[in-house]
Amino acid sequence: MKRHIAFLVMISIVLISCSVAVAGEGKEGSGDWWYVPYPEPFDASKIETNLQFIHVEDNRFVDEDGNTKVFYGVNISDPDKLIKNGRWNKAHFQVVKDWGANLVRVPVHPVAWKGRGKVEYFKLLDQAVTWASELDLYLNIEWHGIGNLQTEVFQHPMHYTTRQETYNFWRDISFRYAGIPAVAFYELFNEPTTYFGQLGQISWAEWKVIVEQMIVIIFAHDTKVIPLVGGFDWAYELRSVGGNPIDFKGIGYVSHPYPMKAQQPWEENWEKDFGYVADTYPLMAAELGFMAAELPGAHIPVISDEEYGRRILTYFEKKGISWTAWCFDPDWPPQLISDWDYTPTTQGAFFRAYMLGKQ
Repeated sequence: MKRHIAFLVMISIVLISCSVAVAGEGKEGSGDWWYVPYPEPFDASKIETNLQFIHVEDNRFVDEDGNTKVFYGVNISDPDKLIKNGRWNKAHFQVVKDWGANLVRVPVHPVAWKGRGKVEYFKLLDQAVTWASELDLYLNIEWHGIGNLQTEVFQHPMHYTTRQETYNFWRDISFRYAGIPAVAFYELFNEPTTYFGQLGQISWAEWKVIVEQMIVIIFAHDTKVIPLVGGFDWAYELRSVGGNPIDFKGIGYVSHPYPMKAQQPWEENWEKDFGYVADTYPLMAAELGFMAAELPGAHIPVISDEEYGRRILTYFEKKGISWTAWCFDPDWPPQLISDWDYTPTTQGAFFRAYMLGKQ
């Protein structure tokens, strides 16, 4: 009997040793799918920043001291594009800061997210978070799809995504950047549109269900960030919000009020289409801008002049609406800069002068 027990013990030790050895080989072998970890959180321990967390009170963005924060700034182009242009560096963010901005919108295109891969793309976003924190700039990280998430049909292959990929994107992003003051906003989906029926149908009720799923996922990881929700017509109109708002506190709404989205009188139509929302909820014009018809890349709905700029910024001031102008890149119209020496275009000079006047 004793020999039998001793034999069983010996066999058990051998089996355990073999199991440990196999497990060890798997870890050292790298890449075995069962050892791939959940994305690690961003390490902010070495970042020094004076930024406070931003949160929502009634229809305002406020800091930790209760001061109202109105944001103004620029859209940069996709980090994947900028690194290919040789312009993905802290100096790029420094120029934005020197223009007087306090907010940078960072568009992440689905094609770039998939093409570079999550791990490599996170390296770029980590740098953006570090640079913004050091320069006291806030970030709006944005999933830059254009189309219909209900039908999963999109305007261009660069925007191709799915609801599942979108939910997972926000799960990964909110897990990684939870608790970082510079990461103030997550704009959930760039421009919802049916493209006049070409992309199928979607109702506000259906869009609301999709959006609220994203918010549930984000708030499960990070309750300090502010999700931003856009409406239909390429994120221009928010007419359904009044009767059927998103069922979450701590969020804001988004409009992209380019000049040709509304007829004159602009102010009267802006108020009906999106501006009334700012009386009850925080509102951000996450894209706006203008350019002359003869300039490279001019297209509907961005063609206009400084008169549009003056009137819409006056309207924003009256309503307390934050904004980020499109785009701090010489290639993506309407351009704020005409070259990589950062020479301002007409609209670039206009918005820069405004932001510097706010300092």
